Amino acid sequence: MTTRRAVEQFLAQKRLALAGASRSGKKFGNTVHKELMRQGYDVVLVHPEASEIDGHKCWASVADLPPDMDGLVLVVPPDQSDDLVKQAAAAGIRNVWMQQRSETEAAVEFCAANGINEVHGECILMHAQPTGFHKFHRLLWGLLGKLPKDEA
Repeated sequence: MTTRRAVEQFLAQKRLALAGASRSGKKFGNTVHKELMRQGYDVVLVHPEASEIDGHKCWASVADLPPDMDGLVLVVPPDQSDDLVKQAAAAGIRNVWMQQRSETEAAVEFCAANGINEVHGECILMHAQPTGFHKFHRLLWGLLGKLPKDEA
């Protein structure tokens, strides 16, 4: 279960890698990339085939990233998450956000077993200074008691 502390720890990181933006620019990963950049995060893209997306350089894998990455955002199909969290651990990345429906039980367990702060089952745009629909989404989830809780 994701805790508020895990969310806050992740969002405190300012240099993030993001896997899941598409060359077409029409995937939710592209929206996440643009919004995080707008909020002042330094976000680099990971894409196994594209050299750039929307004018931003892409790195072919997590292993190829610069060594100073603070976190990794996954907006990918779940069958890609297990490998990506292992790549993050090997690269020394200690914070991983698995966007809703990107997580697998194995990826979550791997993070826990390897001391990686992970967030899963949450929309990053609902937590990182939400605006528009995501601000309403956060309010609704708060009213329904679905936001991450403090650890007991």
